[in-house]
Amino acid sequence: MAPVLAVLALAAGGCNGSVTSDGVGPPPSLQAATRPGATASAGAVVERVVDGDTVVVDVDGHRTRVRLLGIDTPESVKPDSPVECYGPEASARTKVLLPQGVRVLLQTDRNAGALDDFGRVLAYVTPRGASLTVNEELLREGYATLFVYDRANPFTRVAAFRRAQDGARRAGLGLWGSCPANR
Repeated sequence: MAPVLAVLALAAGGCNGSVTSDGVGPPPSLQAATRPGATASAGAVVERVVDGDTVVVDVDGHRTRVRLLGIDTPESVKPDSPVECYGPEASARTKVLLPQGVRVLLQTDRNAGALDDFGRVLAYVTPRGASLTVNEELLREGYATLFVYDRANPFTRVAAFRRAQDGARRAGLGLWGSCPANR
């Protein structure tokens, strides 16, 4: 694997983090440590899956919302929005891949910002012992679509993610075979 990924450097200690309105967000030490280019490693533990592309993890005692980098899953819990085709299935699959209590490795990407517009850490998420990120697995199985945040400066795994999505689309897997808008 090319050394283009930055593994989250997780600062230990009792910092009082700024959080999102629901009380879940990265502490200041994590915000600073997740800048693109960080190069230390550490684990995190999944607390819960919010929906198909968002999870809450415990990072050094801090509840942190993580957005799976490079993918988008249909909405299943967004306030004031309808449940989208294949949203519940994508959420259920993410819960299988990232069950509560599983240790994960979070990796940022040098070409993507560390945080999204909602203060969530943008990361590749890999369960301990797995060789494939959950991000790519969801694409391969047809539970997600490719999402490039900045087309002028795409994340480093965009080509692999596009191949994963294209394979699922050709095979009619998941949302590609179930949702009229994606056929």
